[in-house]
This record gives sequence, C-alpha cells and structure tokens, in this order.
Amino acid sequence: MSFLNAFFVDPFVQIADYPLFFIEVVIGGLLSGVMYSLVALGFVLIFKASGVFNFAQGAMVLFAALSFAGFIEMGVHPIFAFILAGIVMAGVAIAIERVVLRSLVNQPAIILFMATIGITYFLDGFGQTLWGSDVKVLDLGIPQTPIDVGGIFINQFDLFAAAVAGGLVLVLAIFFQKTRIGRALRAVADDHQAALSVGIPLKTIWAIVWTVAGLVGLVAGAMWGAKLGVQFSLALVALKALPVLILGGFTSIPGAIVGGLIIGVGEKVAEVFWGGAFGGAIEDWFAYMLALVFLLFRPQGLFGEKIIERV
Repeated sequence: MSFLNAFFVDPFVQIADYPLFFIEVVIGGLLSGVMYSLVALGFVLIFKASGVFNFAQGAMVLFAALSFAGFIEMGVHPIFAFILAGIVMAGVAIAIERVVLRSLVNQPAIILFMATIGITYFLDGFGQTLWGSDVKVLDLGIPQTPIDVGGIFINQFDLFAAAVAGGLVLVLAIFFQKTRIGRALRAVADDHQAALSVGIPLKTIWAIVWTVAGLVGLVAGAMWGAKLGVQFSLALVALKALPVLILGGFTSIPGAIVGGLIIGVGEKVAEVFWGGAFGGAIEDWFAYMLALVFLLFRPQGLFGEKIIERV
C-alpha cells in the first residue's frame, strides 16, 4: 500500500502544493522533447523517401558535431565552421548513397538496415581518426543559466535550441509542401515505381534526402554537443529517438515532433514525481516502456500510416 501511495498519491499532492514547479518541469520536458525530435527528424526523412531505417543517424549526428567542433579548434569562426561542417555532411551523405545504397536498390529491407549498421561503425572510426577521441567543448555563446519567468525557471540554452529546432521544422515543412523537389520526395515516399514511371530520378532523390538528413544531423549535433559536450557517447542520443518514432510514426514529420514532446514531458514528470518510488533513474527507461505500450495498442504510432495487406 505504501508503494501505491508513493506512486499514485504523492505526485498529485506535490503537484497541488507546487503548481509552478510542476509547470516548470513540464516546460523543461517540452524543451528536451524538441531536442529529441530534432534527432528523430533524420530518421523520418530517410525512411519516408527510401523505406530505409537509417541506424547510422546517430553516428551522423556525432560525426557532424565532431566536424563542427574540429573546425572551431582549428581557429575557424563558428559561422564558417558550421558552413564547412555542412559541406562535409553533404559530402558524407552523397558518398553513402553512391557507394553503399545505390548498389543495394531493390534489396530486402534487412539488407539495407545491415548496411546502415556498417556505416555507423565506419563513421565512428573515421570520425575518431580525423578529429581524435578527446571530449570537445562546443561553446555556441548561449548561456545555460536559467531565467525567471513569472516564478518559473527556464534554461536559456533549451529555449534557444527549441527555437532552432522549431525553425528547422518550419523550413522542412515549406520545403516538402511548396518546392518541386519536396513534391518529388513525397511522390517517391508514396510509391517508388509510380515516381519512376513519371520521370522522377530515384537515385537523385535519395541523394538529396540523405543530404538533408545529414544537415539535420549537423543541427542536432551542434545543439546536443553544446549541451553535453562532443563525445562518442553522443551517438547514443539517437537511441532516445526510437521511442519518439514509435509514438509519432516512422513516416510522419509532425509525428516526430509530437512524439518528442510526449517523451520529453513524460520522462521529466516521471523522474521528478515518481522517481522516488523506483529509487531514481526512471528517466533512463520510461521512454522505452511508453513506446512498448504503444507497440501493443497502436504499432503504427499516432500519425503513422496503417498498412493493410490484401491477399
């Protein structure tokens, strides 16, 4: 009974007693969720256009952060360092498409998935060879101290990261909906064969979408690198994007955003108000448990397309 009281009763008592603190926790969770969504976007972009689950997205985030921090260490101005890192990521994305994926067109999905695992280990090793294995401090000049907004303390860096992520999502939405290339990407996502039949070059589209995913990885790497430091464990951040994708759906950009917000708020609230009942560290596994529940009841996610096969 004491456990049930700790799990169900105490959190609501705390919320009633400290409503501003609860709002502060929720806002912190929302801002963290936007950061998770930023990583998940790379997965969604590639999966929509090619049907490939890119296990290497985490390694791409790490490689982008290493390149960005490495150029800064060489004395390059941060703005130009970001541009150079973007060029590097575009080159890496095009190389992956041409060297690895182009020869695997029409192969089973598991073959493509295994190929991305190989890309992951290559990028990890290649990044260490180029930039070294030491932890790099990435200072973007954004303070990480909290500001007081009506009695609610909000981290300034989290606000900045959320604004950047929101702006990126807006740009991607306009790109997909309003541009000719964006419409071609959506056509390829709907039906590869039909897109080919009307003259849309599939290989070119794949190269573009991998490049966009690489640039998204650069933004995510810069944000997470500035927050946690540029280190090889940064690639593990991508694992937190998996529950985000399960909740939102593997083919939905809005789903990646909503899923990230749910995961961010859920794990923060669970850690603060329920962590004591489990001895702490609930934040490490809450997202995966929530994703497991979704898999049982809605495996396609909130915004994913339900696949119906007729035989």
